[in-house]
Amino acid sequence: MFTFDQATLDGTGAFLIGELERLDQTLNMPLVGYTWSRDIQLREDVSIADDISSFTNSSFAAAGSPNPNGKNWIGKNSTAIAGVNLDIAKTGFPLTLWGMELGWTVVELAAAAQVGRPVDTQKFDGMLLKWNMDTDEQVYIGDSQLNVNGLFNYAGASITNAVATWANSTNQQILDSINTLLSNAWAASGYTLVPRDLRLPPKAFGLLAQRIVSDAGNQSLLTYLQMNTIAYHQNGVPLNIYAVKWLEGAGVGGTDRMVAYTNDKKYIRFPMVPLQNVPIQYRGIYQLTTYYGKLGAVESPYPETLAYLDGI
Repeated sequence: MFTFDQATLDGTGAFLIGELERLDQTLNMPLVGYTWSRDIQLREDVSIADDISSFTNSSFAAAGSPNPNGKNWIGKNSTAIAGVNLDIAKTGFPLTLWGMELGWTVVELAAAAQVGRPVDTQKFDGMLLKWNMDTDEQVYIGDSQLNVNGLFNYAGASITNAVATWANSTNQQILDSINTLLSNAWAASGYTLVPRDLRLPPKAFGLLAQRIVSDAGNQSLLTYLQMNTIAYHQNGVPLNIYAVKWLEGAGVGGTDRMVAYTNDKKYIRFPMVPLQNVPIQYRGIYQLTTYYGKLGAVESPYPETLAYLDGI
């Protein structure tokens, strides 16, 4: 019969092992995935002392002459020459302090070190996991408590509805829906930029990978779409298509959402102050340290370069 020291098992992982028991020494962390670092670039000029991250948008107005809607023609003897009017608007988002305290007793530390499962390292890994999970959510959908949005629900982005779900669509209809989304963002930007990145719910991503383009079966629809949309022909690079779990049910009415954008710091970024910690404090037999950083909210000086398609 195996005997376990339950109090120590819950705390440091130092427990009794039977003679015929073979314990796998691998430390298995919780099965969690996060992709925020792949899908957005950081704004790194913010510091722990900042409370708000902000940016400005400049607007210009210029009347033509002699036709206000025309070009700026002037005569050789003109004395009244039109100028340019400038308006600079500022947009700000909160930088919110994030923190977590790690602590253990010297007894736990010694017991865990003796069995080769250091409790301080494990708690640090757990804290990093929570930091990345919170950052993942903050980047993609924001935080309702702080009243900030993320990459997948940003205010100002265009939202349209799919004609039909992809499960009930042909390959051509799926291609048309993607090109429609890219065209909407292209038109909203004044035909300045076609999005270079496409994010899909996992089910839709799996559907593209499963379907073949033709009866020859030599190419999946996913591979075909990377090279056969207006994004590739305009930008000269394949369309970056990836799956993100946060897009399931992210659309209006709980529908699945597809997102087109350009992963470039000029168009969209995420302010973050990396984690740092205070020196270890000793309280009796306890050792304590606090890690802290700041998470902002997704910023897009050009929200017209974002586009959403719901109901796929």
